[in-house]
Amino acid sequence: MKLSTDRILTTHVGSLPRPPTLYDLLVAEERGEEHDSDELRACTTSAVNEVVGKQVACGIDSVSDGDMGKISYTFYVRHRLANISPSQPPGADPPNEGANQDIIDHPDFAERVAKERSGWALSFGRPWVIGPVSYDNHDPLRRDIANLKGALSHNMSSEGFMTAASPGVLSKFVPDDYYKDEDAYIDAMAGAMKIEYEAIHDAGLMLQIDCPDFGSARHNQYKHLSDDEFLKIAFRNMEAVNAATANIPAENMRLHVCWGNYEGPHTHDFPLAKIFPVLMAARPAAILFEAANPRHEHEWEDVKGLDIPDHKILIPGVIDSTTNFVEHPKLVAQRLCNWANIVGRERIIAGTDCGFGTFAREDPPVAESVVWSKFRALSEGAAIATDRLWG
Repeated sequence: MKLSTDRILTTHVGSLPRPPTLYDLLVAEERGEEHDSDELRACTTSAVNEVVGKQVACGIDSVSDGDMGKISYTFYVRHRLANISPSQPPGADPPNEGANQDIIDHPDFAERVAKERSGWALSFGRPWVIGPVSYDNHDPLRRDIANLKGALSHNMSSEGFMTAASPGVLSKFVPDDYYKDEDAYIDAMAGAMKIEYEAIHDAGLMLQIDCPDFGSARHNQYKHLSDDEFLKIAFRNMEAVNAATANIPAENMRLHVCWGNYEGPHTHDFPLAKIFPVLMAARPAAILFEAANPRHEHEWEDVKGLDIPDHKILIPGVIDSTTNFVEHPKLVAQRLCNWANIVGRERIIAGTDCGFGTFAREDPPVAESVVWSKFRALSEGAAIATDRLWG
C-alpha cells in the first residue's frame, strides 16, 4: 500500500459501469448464448484501457480495471472454480437469507424495489456449488491481470488494485448444495480463492478482498441471529480470509466492507463500531468502508477512541455510490478531516462507499458521466483536505 506523507491520496472500491457493447457480450457469455469470444476479449481489453485512463484523468491515485471482465463481483467465480453450476440444481433448497430486513419493514418500498428489479434483472441463473470447489480455470484471471497491467503501463498511475470475492460473501451469492455444512463450505472456498488472492499479489497488484458479509449479511443472510451470534460468524469469515492470505504481506492488501450497495432505508445496518474488532483483526492493512451515505456518515464519532492498530489504514467512503448527487469538494474535505483527526493524516485515503457497477447493468443506478464527476469531486476534496491538514 503506497502512502503519502504530504497529501491525501485517492482511490475507490473497484467496479465501474460497463460500456454497452461489453455489457451485451458479458450477458451473452453468462447466459450461455452464442457470441464471439474473441470480440469479448478484445472489447474487455479496450474497456480496461479506457476506464483506467479516465480514472487517472480524474485524479485517482490507486486505480482498478473497473471489473470490466466480470458480470458481477461474486458470480464471476463460476467461470473459474470447478463444480459450480450456472443455476440452481433440481431439488436444491433455495437460499435462506431472504430479503433485507429494512426492505421488509417498508412494504411500499419493497414493492417499488420488486418492480425495479424485474425491469433490469438478468435472465441467467444463480451459481450453485454442486461438488468440491477448486481453482480450475486460470485463464480469466490471467486475462484480467494482463489487461490491468497493460493499461497501467500506458497511464501514469501510482498503483493498481484488483478485487476478489471473500469466502464469506460467496456463501451468500453462490449457495451450497454439496458441503451441506457452512463451516466446511467456508473452509473449502477459502482454500480455492487463496489461489486467486496470491496470483493477484504475485502479479504486483494490490489485492482488494470484498467482504460485504461483515456488514450486509447481518440484515439478510443472518437476520435470524442475535448480534453476538452474528459476530461469531463474522469472526469465522475473517479467520478464513486471514488463512487464505497468510502468504501475502498485510501492506499489500485492502479489505472492503459495506452494508449493501443499494438506495434504501438501511434501518437494520449493523453498526461500524460493533464490527470494528473484526476489521481490525483482519490481516489486510487497509480497510474500505461506507462513510458518506446518510446511514453511516456519523460513525467517525463512534469509532473515535476504539483500538486501531498502528499499521491500519482507513479508506472511508467520502462519495456515495447509490445517488446521482455529486458531492461538493468541501463536503468531501470535511469528511476526510473528520477521519484524519482520529488516526492521523498519513493513514487516511479518500475512497467511495462501494462500487458503481457491483452487478453489470444496462442502466446503472448512477449514470456513467456522474461517476466521473463524482471522482473529480473526490480528487478536488482530497486536495482541499490536504491544504487543511498540511497547511
